[in-house]
Amino acid sequence: MKFGKEFASQMVPEWEVAYMDYNYLKKLLKEVERFKQINKPPAAHARLKRMQTLCRAFSGLTHFARHDHPVTSSESAMESQPILVNSVEENGHAGYETVFLMLGEQGAEYELVYFRRLDDEFNKVNQFYRSKVEEVMTEAATLNKQMDALIAFRVKVENPQCLFGSPAEMTSISADHATSSLATTPSRSRASRRVYLDPIDQEGESINSRGESAESSKGGQVKEIQMTSHSIREERLNSIKGIRPPPLQILDQVKLNNTVGTPRLTIKGFLNPQSTELNFTRENLRRAEQKLKQAFVEFYHKLHLLKSYSFLNILAFSKIMKKYDKSEVSNMRRLAYKITSRNASKSYLKMVDESYLGSSNKVNRLVERVEAAFIKHFSNSNRRKGMNMLRPKAKKERHRVTFSIGIFAGCTAALIVSLILIIRTRHLLDLKKEGAQYMENMFPLYSFFGFIVLHMLMYAGNIYFWRRYRVNYSFIFGLKPGTELGYREILFLGFGVAVLALASVLANLDLQMDPKTQDYKAITELLPLGLLVLLIVILICPLNILYRSSRFFFLTCLFHCLCAPLYKVTLPDFLLADQLTSQVQALRSLEFYICYYGWGDYKHRQNTCNKNAIYNTFYFIVAVVPYWSRLLQCLRRLFEEHDMIQGYNGLKYFSTIVAVSVRTAYSLDKGMSWRIVAWVFSAIAAITSTYWDLVIDWGLLQKHAKNRWLRDKLLLPHKSVYFGAMVLNVLLRFAWMQTVLDFQYSIIHKEALTAIVACLEIIRRGIWNFFRLENEHLNNVGKYRAFKSVPLPFNYDEDDGEKEE
Repeated sequence: MKFGKEFASQMVPEWEVAYMDYNYLKKLLKEVERFKQINKPPAAHARLKRMQTLCRAFSGLTHFARHDHPVTSSESAMESQPILVNSVEENGHAGYETVFLMLGEQGAEYELVYFRRLDDEFNKVNQFYRSKVEEVMTEAATLNKQMDALIAFRVKVENPQCLFGSPAEMTSISADHATSSLATTPSRSRASRRVYLDPIDQEGESINSRGESAESSKGGQVKEIQMTSHSIREERLNSIKGIRPPPLQILDQVKLNNTVGTPRLTIKGFLNPQSTELNFTRENLRRAEQKLKQAFVEFYHKLHLLKSYSFLNILAFSKIMKKYDKSEVSNMRRLAYKITSRNASKSYLKMVDESYLGSSNKVNRLVERVEAAFIKHFSNSNRRKGMNMLRPKAKKERHRVTFSIGIFAGCTAALIVSLILIIRTRHLLDLKKEGAQYMENMFPLYSFFGFIVLHMLMYAGNIYFWRRYRVNYSFIFGLKPGTELGYREILFLGFGVAVLALASVLANLDLQMDPKTQDYKAITELLPLGLLVLLIVILICPLNILYRSSRFFFLTCLFHCLCAPLYKVTLPDFLLADQLTSQVQALRSLEFYICYYGWGDYKHRQNTCNKNAIYNTFYFIVAVVPYWSRLLQCLRRLFEEHDMIQGYNGLKYFSTIVAVSVRTAYSLDKGMSWRIVAWVFSAIAAITSTYWDLVIDWGLLQKHAKNRWLRDKLLLPHKSVYFGAMVLNVLLRFAWMQTVLDFQYSIIHKEALTAIVACLEIIRRGIWNFFRLENEHLNNVGKYRAFKSVPLPFNYDEDDGEKEE
């Protein structure tokens, strides 16, 4: 693989704009090369070159080189170097500027443009890296304070005051607890081995190292040996007090952060928002440790991405400068020639190494200290366990999954062909009465699996195109690294469900009852219910089979949707609720399962569900639940974020709830008044939802954007795809208006028509998913947001004061 492709594949997607534009600089070098080839002077004949040397002035026999005054290496280097790199300061930021010294040569203007763009790219990369390092240093200082509070909290919980003689002894023990947290890395001295993150100064020394060195210089070695254990403890306590306050005194300035993540905390925070007192219980300690553990893992991930950013960009500058200097072989005459015949990479790369990008070692030191702190405090000094938590294993692509996809896809195609042939050979379409009975009783049962399989296939397609166009969907969804499912795994699950469902359909395709018993076989009639139970059991199975982490993540998000607004709303939660709004017909099929097998006569394929008042009531409720969940989520976000856009979004879902309710009422009671009301509210809901899809969710229809009527940044190379998607979204949005217009088709049964409209809505949702996450990804790119924010357990009083100011 060429370096350009490897460079692009290893970029942090959200920082892609901040990387060096390698392809653009390579394009400029090709222009220089093309100019050199066009204006290359003809090669001189060997005899002519020899005659020119014979005509030169004779240097003499007694003229020797003077060795008493040799030319210095710096002078010769200055004379041979084609560029001079200077440090400049623009707009308060330090930068670098390259002076091209060969302006008198032919084609120098091309090289001058190249070096100007090269300087722009390097200054951009250097400033971005500096800003990110400053951010992580600030975050390290915050984690320092959090670790101080955690250690004090741990001491308070694990060593209650009643076990000791006096508060002074308690304070002494807490100080010993803090000083005992020292790492044992071989590359550092004991003085710089603080477990939690000490602030780093410019010389690389920590505050702790200066404190301990001061302590060691207080007395002589003989006097220190003669100290008693009590005096050693007092001196250590006094020295630590000079560095930072005793841990237990920190608790007077600390409050617990109420993240309002559970229903109990939500209700408690709503009734008493100022209740943040410290309760020294083991449960609170466990929660604080869990939050800080997540914060450290995310911080460590950020540090490694910064190291990768620095390494990749330095390597890219090295590659582009060597390409500027390197020799290539002419295809025409097979003669070696250089693009510029210069040697400028040495001086430029020296500047790169001496710059902040190449010389700063703060990130490497922070990585070592984070590892030491995490291993000491969160993995019980077990290095292997701690590093496994800090560095999750990369996901391995398994060939058996691809093989299974082929098997299941082939079986699905074969079963579909078999189903069509059986229907044709048995003339099942000619059985009007039995066929209508099958469509009214069995078809709604099996259509549920069709909706699920179609949605999974659309989601697999979404993942494929997200990966192709480098949309960081795993970060957007908040998935744990190494556990996210790829499109192959989704296809494997989708085709597996399709094979089971089609096999059940073929086994239950009899349209005529047994002439002896005058009923259908109970075993085959229970196949749909058995398949549904099997899928539910697999979904909730606690064993580590069939992607347990992904199943539990789905169940967690589903539970949050059902319990809205008691849980804090995250992006996966409201995206799943949006998916459920497109699966209303599948939810109604689940309701039909309960009615058909609970109160119907499945042996004779008869049911009275449509005449049951309870069933009709839940027919309304089931259709409204997904939209109601989204409405409550919007209200929760409006209350927390004070963003009016969430209020408008809630109004949109409220209009949809009214439209769905009126439309459901019209489907049960075919009256002209219901039809008019349903038509009006459905049109309003469709127009507002379409506008919200295109303008808010997709970020399109911007008149003054760089890409007219689209947006400034696009991931897809063809603009026609966006316009086609907008037109298709409008058409599919209004497809379910057919239930209001009540078109009748003699060749299509009513249940089949409803299923087709539901499938069109699922397809629309799949298209919506891609452009919705594309817009979210571009928003993250615009803000360089490559990491999720982890709530910290403790809040200091001075932080509250800064917020109030």
